[in-house]
Amino acid sequence: MSFGIHVDCYAGYRGEEEPRSFVFGERRFAVLEIVDRWLDPAHRYFKVKADDGRTFVLRHDMWTDAWELAALVGER
Repeated sequence: MSFGIHVDCYAGYRGEEEPRSFVFGERRFAVLEIVDRWLDPAHRYFKVKADDGRTFVLRHDMWTDAWELAALVGER
């Protein structure tokens, strides 16, 4: 199951490249570190460490430009 989120990104020469923060529900999370990243044919994935100590997997759909929270990896 995934949830739609709003993501603020670093915008380099290729447009939206890396997530810097994201909003899930009513809370904004700052991205402290991108732990891993990978691609599949339609998505870009970012495993990120947030400012609350948790690790999240964010998924960007390259065709629709939509972001989703794909997974919460462990607790704090």
